[in-house]
Amino acid sequence: MAHWIHAHSDRARRSMVTVNTGGLSEGVFESEVFGHVRGAFTDAKADRAGCFELAHEGTLFLDEIGNLGIREQAKLLRIIENGELQRVGSSKVRTVDVRMLTATNVELHELVQQGGFREDLLYRLNTVEVRLPPLRDRQEDIPLLARHFFEHLNHRYRTPLHGFDNEAMAVLRDHSWPGNVRELAHVVERSILVATGSHIRSGDLGLGPASRRDPPLETLRLDEAERYLIQRAMERHQGNVTRAAEALGLSRSALYRRLQQPEP
Repeated sequence: MAHWIHAHSDRARRSMVTVNTGGLSEGVFESEVFGHVRGAFTDAKADRAGCFELAHEGTLFLDEIGNLGIREQAKLLRIIENGELQRVGSSKVRTVDVRMLTATNVELHELVQQGGFREDLLYRLNTVEVRLPPLRDRQEDIPLLARHFFEHLNHRYRTPLHGFDNEAMAVLRDHSWPGNVRELAHVVERSILVATGSHIRSGDLGLGPASRRDPPLETLRLDEAERYLIQRAMERHQGNVTRAAEALGLSRSALYRRLQQPEP
């Protein structure tokens, strides 16, 4: 999505720089983000521009922003506020023009309440928010993404494969994808490496039995939602009606009555 936004913006002719902020340790954060000059620390053998300078007049995509430490958040906030930075070991102030995109798989508002994320930084980053549903709720996207990753990765590995057979595609569609798009990309890459036929087969995917896809509650009627919640509670408590009733906030007799109601 970040690449799509960049490609369809007036900054498309400039660079898009991607940084996994969750993978940056405290010791290298400033060097990676702001750059450094020669001699700033032991291994600084030459001047090096940071990601903000590299993305000047383009787009900087900071992935997993919710994993950034509090100290690093404060340093990031300063450059967002005034567009000015200093490379590590330098007193020269540089000005950059960067459009920032960030992504996270955690709820930042909850993280703010827990003291794990700065509220002022959240408000500076959260000018426009785009919420992407999990892949399990976008079943129609799975074949499109699977074919996209296949074409890209198959070209890289130069295999004689021609795509997925029907059974393999059905398994992909039915999987719950707890790891979302990254998990799908990994599964496609692995299947390309292990497949021995002309097409990727279900056994090449390494997914095992398909995980059940939970329906979004907002798509169910009231009676369907009630049956669904009762069924899940009974499964969680291995058929123990008393414990399932307690979990649902019902009396044992009330749950029995609902269990005995015929489905429409």
